Amino acid sequence: MAAAAPRAPRVSVRAAFCRIRATAAVVKAARATEPRFTALGGYGPDALFTPVPYQDMDWDQFDLNPKVVAALKKADIKSVKEVLNLSGADLQRLMKLSSADVECLLKTVSRTLRKNCMLTALQLYQDKNCFSSQCQKLSLGCSVLDDLLKGGIPLVGITELAGESSAGKTQIGLQLCLCVQYPYRYGGLESGAVYICTEDAFPSKRLQQLIAQQHKLRADVPPEIIQQIRFGNSIFVEHAADLDTFHNCITKRLSVLLTRGMVRLVVIDSIAALFRCEFGASDSVLKARYLQTFGAQLHGLSTRFRTPIMCINQVTDAVSEPEAAQCGLSTADSRVSPALGITWANQLLMRLMVSRVPQPEPAPGAVSHHPASVRTLRVVFAPHLPPSFCCFTVRLEGVKGMKRN
Repeated sequence: MAAAAPRAPRVSVRAAFCRIRATAAVVKAARATEPRFTALGGYGPDALFTPVPYQDMDWDQFDLNPKVVAALKKADIKSVKEVLNLSGADLQRLMKLSSADVECLLKTVSRTLRKNCMLTALQLYQDKNCFSSQCQKLSLGCSVLDDLLKGGIPLVGITELAGESSAGKTQIGLQLCLCVQYPYRYGGLESGAVYICTEDAFPSKRLQQLIAQQHKLRADVPPEIIQQIRFGNSIFVEHAADLDTFHNCITKRLSVLLTRGMVRLVVIDSIAALFRCEFGASDSVLKARYLQTFGAQLHGLSTRFRTPIMCINQVTDAVSEPEAAQCGLSTADSRVSPALGITWANQLLMRLMVSRVPQPEPAPGAVSHHPASVRTLRVVFAPHLPPSFCCFTVRLEGVKGMKRN
């Protein structure tokens, strides 16, 4: 029997996703106190409109009924994005307007986004290569790391990032959540991200540090563009400590955000934690079925919405060299292998591994010229990349690759 469709939230998706049932006044207060959990959005994969600036809109400049303008201001809706990311029913409840007024509002703001100029076939052809390269990959926010991955993370498919504790996996995941919000010409997708935590609490303090230091990490982006992006407003956080909660999250809650074009990145931290306590050694067949089911569901979402899926994974000790070779690991990484085995590996488009590089202790009185904590990012397998690696460091402003001499 087919599952019933989820009921429409009683308020905007911003509140629904974070399990908040609030009035417009509470939403406004929550935005002021916890901006990182407010869900403002981006654009869907097949958007037909030009990008909208991130700055607040002056609603008085629109050809709208004064009653509608007053309702927009009272509901604290400040941008065209917020209007288009809400359904008609949500707008009616939030603004206390009739369906006719809401329909007029949606038509008016939609007209402002329509492209005003036509393009010739020559212009489309000349811009084809640039547009294609921008849309096919999500930048990691560092030219060295992007060069290693030939542009960044592919939009379609599951990418795994495996490594030992404190190797930098979560740091890369957080950095991707910020990179996805940049305009297309700077390697982003002009949309938000969903961060699903399965064991530890979401590192909100570290996220705020990264947001405050974006001007240092992204020197390639004009400061005025960085200031216009409300980074914290487009990162959705969900906690899923068991398989049932995780299944509900990716099949229902995540689908709502993807359908409305509010996110274009999913980070799962970590996929192995869901299976650590749920299955014993005798449950390998059932565990494999769950992995195949989740892999198929994530692949479906990624393909349908052209949304990269980043799964952070843990590692286990490799019992033997053949076992490490089966996972596609080099001799340097043969002491550990990504968790979940070959069943999960078959669900992946690309596998990356991070590890810390042991640094020799300097002699007494000698000065060390190496950073305190150097890591490596290694391509284990990918259909479009050869096995390769680069070094990187984790700094206050984020993850930065190290150029080879």
